[in-house]
Amino acid sequence: MQRLYDFLRRHPTWVDSFWAVVLFGLSCVSLTNLNGAPDHHGSLPVGLAVSAVLCLVVALRRRMPEKMLIVAAGMGLAQLVLDEQSMIADFAMLVIIYTVAALGARWASRVGLIAGLSAGTLAAIRWPEHHSGALGNIAIAAFQTVPFALAWVLGDSLRTRRAYFAQLEERAARLEKEREAQAKVAVAAERARIARELHDVVAHNVSVMVVQADGAAYVLDSAPDQAKKALETISTTGRQALAEMRRLLGVLRTGEHKEEGEYVPQPDVEQIDELVEQCRSAGLPVDFKVEGTPRPLPSGVELTAYRIVQEALTNTRKHGGPGAGASVRLVYFDDGLGLLVEDDGKGAPHELYEEGGLDGHGHGLIGMRERVGMVGGTLDAGPRPGGGFRISALLPLKPAH
Repeated sequence: MQRLYDFLRRHPTWVDSFWAVVLFGLSCVSLTNLNGAPDHHGSLPVGLAVSAVLCLVVALRRRMPEKMLIVAAGMGLAQLVLDEQSMIADFAMLVIIYTVAALGARWASRVGLIAGLSAGTLAAIRWPEHHSGALGNIAIAAFQTVPFALAWVLGDSLRTRRAYFAQLEERAARLEKEREAQAKVAVAAERARIARELHDVVAHNVSVMVVQADGAAYVLDSAPDQAKKALETISTTGRQALAEMRRLLGVLRTGEHKEEGEYVPQPDVEQIDELVEQCRSAGLPVDFKVEGTPRPLPSGVELTAYRIVQEALTNTRKHGGPGAGASVRLVYFDDGLGLLVEDDGKGAPHELYEEGGLDGHGHGLIGMRERVGMVGGTLDAGPRPGGGFRISALLPLKPAH
């Protein structure tokens, strides 16, 4: 049964043709019985011809609704002119009015409505009931008009319903595309965040380990105690880097059991002091001062401040040259946190802070700007007038909108 239903849906013209044949058969029987009746107007050949054309309208109504409406209207006028009284085949006019209201162009729908509302009145005028009087003929005209109006209303309701469902489908498709786009943006943002974290963790800790390894190799024979201390620093720094990377990469694991204590807390402002001590032990002189009254800050601001200082001191070791020193200032304002990191080295290349890196490097400064932008702050980075490099940032306490 389902296959038959699907077949009929795929071949609507065949279904319409079947009903057209049924309608033509009923029309032939009716016209044959009425032929020669004293009160019947019209002839059998003309009636059969009009019926055949109207049944053709039913068969082709969905393939060419506008043209079939014109053909049906022409047959209605022919009946009026040739005095061919209403017949069973005139049911095709109801069908075509319904069809153009549901499927046809808007102008065809309006024409069908006007024609339908006029058909009953014209029929009552052309073939009045002499025994009913004026009021009776008016009532008959109104009664004959009702089916045409209902046919148009049903067709127009179907058109409205289809348009509504089409709009729902379009909206659902659009929302699906928007969700996919938002998911892609979220994935890209998460990848960028992980890349920034990895860059900050790896760049800082590895640079410390490289400096200590070079120092240990240099004094291994002459000062074994200093070499041992440098190796201990390398070991401690490596463990810190692994701990941070384990915490960071843990967000990529889904559905796995995490043991308690596997991840470490996010770095905060209080750990900047430890960061400075680590840089001092690696051979970079750092002057660290805190101004204002320290107080708890939003976690996003705390992490951003730590990463900015970490990246700035890493850049000093990379580009400051031998003998370079740095200073770090944290200023607690009523409405935010200020950061100032300066060094007296030779400074980073111009391309690094202007273009993001001449050879594709320089992601650290890009990451700084992105971090500051995420918390609604401002960042300024560039060379100092007297030499060296300067990074200043203002991180507001209110979240960015």
